[in-house]
Amino acid sequence: MPTTDIEAYFPVLVQVLLGVAVGAALVALGVLLGKRLKNKVKDTPYECGIVPTGTARDRFSVKFYLVAMLFILFDIEAIFLYPWAVVYRELKLFAFFEMLLFIGLVLAGFFYIWKKGVLNWAAEDPPAENQR
Repeated sequence: MPTTDIEAYFPVLVQVLLGVAVGAALVALGVLLGKRLKNKVKDTPYECGIVPTGTARDRFSVKFYLVAMLFILFDIEAIFLYPWAVVYRELKLFAFFEMLLFIGLVLAGFFYIWKKGVLNWAAEDPPAENQR
């Protein structure tokens, strides 16, 4: 058994130093042994096989941000199912009806945003005077 803090944390220190050394060695080997061929194709950003169009300063549609926020919202709501599943046997029928109410509210919200067309990216935006 280690008797001092230094003895207790020495293996952690060795592992951190070894990790830093291996990382630095791999980067150094890549710099020293790697080829340096510059051309126009290598300097263009890679867009998952799609030829890049436009500039990086183009604005995203608001629908992109809405879908991102909804994804986070529904993801967090799905996380609430795990603690419920853990204590389900202790709470019995009360937990079942509470979760049924919770899932009903989540589904109501989902069908509301579906009906509003938030998830339909192909639809054109309505004119400004019709938005309310």
